[in-house]
Amino acid sequence: MLMKSIAAGLAGTALLATVAFAQNPTATTDKSPPAATTATTTTTTASGEWRASKMAGLKIYNDANESIGSINDLLMDKSGAVKIAVIGVGGFLGMGEHLVAVPYEKLKFVNEAVAYTGAAGTGANPNPNAKPAATTTTGAATGTEKTTTASSSSKWYPDHAVFNATKDELKNMPEFKYSE
Repeated sequence: MLMKSIAAGLAGTALLATVAFAQNPTATTDKSPPAATTATTTTTTASGEWRASKMAGLKIYNDANESIGSINDLLMDKSGAVKIAVIGVGGFLGMGEHLVAVPYEKLKFVNEAVAYTGAAGTGANPNPNAKPAATTTTGAATGTEKTTTASSSSKWYPDHAVFNATKDELKNMPEFKYSE
């Protein structure tokens, strides 16, 4: 019985060895030069660029730091230049959201967090739609201090965008619909 096991083990080893030798590449006698690759890359790093996948859902504020919507989609022309931002306004968890199309160049992208100016120590935010602020203060301690949040410069997307309109003005714009 022991002899049969040893013989089976040797036969299995021999089969595995032949499979391993069959996978080794053989030398070719063709002396032609290797084909040149046609694909080229422009860069291996993209410092200062934004990822399009991170732009969807980006919050949009107006000049008064009121949240007015978020980017749902970016539409580009055939050359790849972004022309239109589709903004979702209102709704709850995507239900009842009103989509509007605005020219992309009308959006101002900001890397710093939304600033909040309020009385120190009150903690009351007069704008419930604004982003909460951190505890970093700038300026003299006069009772009304400007609080901002520092943002990372290594992110692949801006903190938010600014569009000069109110939420009601956006809701009154014609609804954007995707054509089939």
